[in-house]
Amino acid sequence: MAEIIPFGGICYNSDKVRAEEVMAPPYDIISPEMRQALYAKSPYNIARVDAGMEYPDDSEADSKYSRAAALLEDWLREGILVQSESPCFFAYKVDYTIDGGKRELKGLFALVRLEPLGSGHIYPHECTHSKARIDRLRLLRATRANTSPIFSVYPSPEGKASEVLEKVFKAPACMEAPDMDGNLHGLWKIDSPPDIGAIKADLKGKPVFIADGHHRYETALENQRLMKEDLGKKFTGDETFNYVLMFLANTGDGGLTILPTHRLIRSHEKFPDSLKENFTIEELSPERDIRREIENFKPRNVFGLYTDRTQYRIGYNGMDGLADVHPILKKLDVVVLHELIIKKLAHAEAVAYEMDPGLARGMVENGEFEAAFFLNPTGIEEVMEVALSGKRMPPKSTYFYPKLMTGFVVNRF
Repeated sequence: MAEIIPFGGICYNSDKVRAEEVMAPPYDIISPEMRQALYAKSPYNIARVDAGMEYPDDSEADSKYSRAAALLEDWLREGILVQSESPCFFAYKVDYTIDGGKRELKGLFALVRLEPLGSGHIYPHECTHSKARIDRLRLLRATRANTSPIFSVYPSPEGKASEVLEKVFKAPACMEAPDMDGNLHGLWKIDSPPDIGAIKADLKGKPVFIADGHHRYETALENQRLMKEDLGKKFTGDETFNYVLMFLANTGDGGLTILPTHRLIRSHEKFPDSLKENFTIEELSPERDIRREIENFKPRNVFGLYTDRTQYRIGYNGMDGLADVHPILKKLDVVVLHELIIKKLAHAEAVAYEMDPGLARGMVENGEFEAAFFLNPTGIEEVMEVALSGKRMPPKSTYFYPKLMTGFVVNRF
């Protein structure tokens, strides 16, 4: 595994602010309306830094990025944010509910030494878009800080770091806050040398898989390249910008949930007729739950389709419509959907993404899209297999739930 180290994390001062008023969801799911609501909660809400407002008269000298950097400086000077006195790890736990069942996502915040993707022990699994990378790079360069963590997972059957976390969780949290879904997020400091040593020993040699935050990792790599250029011969490799803030969860702890992101298509093709050569098609009565009709279906490559106010279950018949796709990828639902249906059969003019099946159906019924395709979630084993093979899935192939809240820990270099 890439080197992990404890760090002087920056956290909110609970004597001056209430956690529930200053935390925020990840920047990429904050809508304009949500941002206004977060701003209204507190003048110190982290969204003001991580998802700042843009104004018509913005310039290079006065932009959402320069304002974010100034806010961090102000909050540190005012004692709203405080830095830990010694390097430490931070334990993090989310008590959440999914499909009526209670679960726990457990892990830790650490700094991880950056490695070029594909040549080390840090593995991506999804493709990214350049627009998001540019935005995150400008924020990173302005603030010189990781304001939101990268969500990563690692396999450790031994679970020694998990044992440390379980011990730490018995004490009261340093800070707790609910998210928008009512899930409770908590943070604990790990500053005991034996505990730090046990965590480092457990993760040594383990691969790390990026679950959520590919843009942020690629941005950190680009920042490292630029900083190295700036320093020239003064570069040593020990500078703090050679590391990035990550949340690390052990896949063996069983608290991970991956949800599907459904696809909407705008196309001139007629559905389901255009799919008949490659798929078996079964029309479903309106009262049947299309998500339940495909859930855990064996074999995989079974989808729900909603078009022309009719719903169907369609199953890939294995005809070689994916001859040019790598064997590791062609068995994945999301790849069959993108490479065969969206690109080759639907000739899609536009593709949109939606988590909520009901909203997806509504967008088809009101004429925004011709069809909605519903998927089963990608499994964590599939994510790791694809990542280890050096391949990448289409964007939004996975939706790890719950999302980490931004603001619990900031890393500044």
